Amino acid sequence: MKSEPLSLNYRPVEQPFFTKTGWTVVAVLALVALVIVPILYVAVPQEHPLHLSAYTVTLVGKILCYCIVACAMNLIWGYTGILSLGHGLFFALGGYAFGMYLMRQIGRDGQYQSDLPDFMVFLDWKEYPWHWAGTDSFLWALMLVVLVPGLLAFVFGFFAFRSRIKGVYFSIITQALTFAFMLLFFRNETGFGGNNGFTDFKRILGFDVTSPGMRATLFALSAAALLGAVVMTRYLERSKTGRVLRAIRDSESRLMFSGYNPLWYKLFIWTLSAVMCGIAGALYVPQVGIINPSEMSPANSIEIAVWVAVGGRGTLIGPLLGASTVNGAKSFFTQSFPEYWLFFLGLLFILVTLFMPKGIVGLVNRIMKRDQ
Repeated sequence: MKSEPLSLNYRPVEQPFFTKTGWTVVAVLALVALVIVPILYVAVPQEHPLHLSAYTVTLVGKILCYCIVACAMNLIWGYTGILSLGHGLFFALGGYAFGMYLMRQIGRDGQYQSDLPDFMVFLDWKEYPWHWAGTDSFLWALMLVVLVPGLLAFVFGFFAFRSRIKGVYFSIITQALTFAFMLLFFRNETGFGGNNGFTDFKRILGFDVTSPGMRATLFALSAAALLGAVVMTRYLERSKTGRVLRAIRDSESRLMFSGYNPLWYKLFIWTLSAVMCGIAGALYVPQVGIINPSEMSPANSIEIAVWVAVGGRGTLIGPLLGASTVNGAKSFFTQSFPEYWLFFLGLLFILVTLFMPKGIVGLVNRIMKRDQ
């Protein structure tokens, strides 16, 4: 049978941004995260069975930040096919950028009752170093959260992608970059607190950082940022840019022969991914109460890739499932069996690689097709 020739006016069928079911799920999740959870934490008495404890809100808020990082990794690895083992660096830089503001807000409430942070007093510093200039401003701190990881990613990505470094070589140099920054931040003379980092935060915009109202606000901001990341991911997936990114993943050389320059597309998604990680780090630090160079360890960046692989890279919901599942298991193991956590993580990665190459989402889709 001969196939009919395509009409010159042919246009691909436009798929909906979200189905009605999808929009309903987004609305329900927004209602739960932005309204119900804060009410159950702040307004419901502690003795009530529906009350959410500060530990639960902080833990879930931390996992929401990790989900944002998973979305960022999915953009660069799942949709573009570029495996980064350095996203922990961008996450930590965003945390340090906002942590500098939090340290300035301590004022004279520190142990040494000085205008300088305690670690600077201990090291006999007399004034703030130059890169701390303006960090007492909340707006400048927010700009640093975006600019520091964004500019670093742009400069690094420009030279790496222009040199056509790809595959395992790109993964290795991103991990080397992360390791180099970790060693740098461990040094006391850099002005970032050395191996202790930043901690003992007091206030944000004059409000107690540990108060129930502020904890609920940070939780709601984390949830809103995650919902924004999901919607943006969906938009990119449906756009022309998203189709070009998938073409880079599937066959970059064929895309170049079609007249596209993949450099700027890769640089755009790489920088955007880094900025998303920086925002997640800035939301993470005041909820957890500490940031130190261990956040830049290569193991953390590898763990981010594991989240996406477990959930299902190249899918919308997969990275969120992976980050939630792995970090939920990590919370359980580090409390009950801390010495077995790394063994479990390694076993999980092996099982996913062998039996679930498309992650949890792929496994669910396969089961659903089998039942039909």
